[in-house]
Amino acid sequence: MSDSSSAATPDVSPVVLDVWCELQCPDCRTALDDVRALRARYGERLDVRLRHFPLEKHQHAFAAAQAAEEAVVQGQGWPYVEAVLGRVEELDRKGEPFLVEVAGELGLDAEEFDTALIDGRHILIVDADQAEGKAIGVTGTPTYVIGGERLDGGKRQEGLRERIEQIADRLLAEQPQG
Repeated sequence: MSDSSSAATPDVSPVVLDVWCELQCPDCRTALDDVRALRARYGERLDVRLRHFPLEKHQHAFAAAQAAEEAVVQGQGWPYVEAVLGRVEELDRKGEPFLVEVAGELGLDAEEFDTALIDGRHILIVDADQAEGKAIGVTGTPTYVIGGERLDGGKRQEGLRERIEQIADRLLAEQPQG
């Protein structure tokens, strides 16, 4: 027995949008509006994946990436990312205690966040994302990759959402129907 959503869209796999992001980056905070709009427009047809690219100039970015992975484990990945990005200045000021504080505010297991930051259980994921980003030419954040095309939002975000929509529409239209 299949559920109604799979019956409505048989064998249509979502288009993947990788968003290379850094949680201490003001430009990534600005990009959240575009990400929200894309998720609202495409719903399940667009798989928006957070990819980590902590920059060395931001001392708390690597810990924030690990904390975001713990939020994913606890089922609140995007809400956590949005909460931290919405308060970049606090992260700048408070550092790791702020990451744990946000987890508590969202009703997550803050103690587990603290432990995850200490034991480094998510370091390999963050390192792998960063290595892959470097390999494909990511130099700053936010950077989007969709349909094999890399779009750099670190310099200018103007027009990027429209370009992502054009690519997503094309990729969705190319999928076999029925």
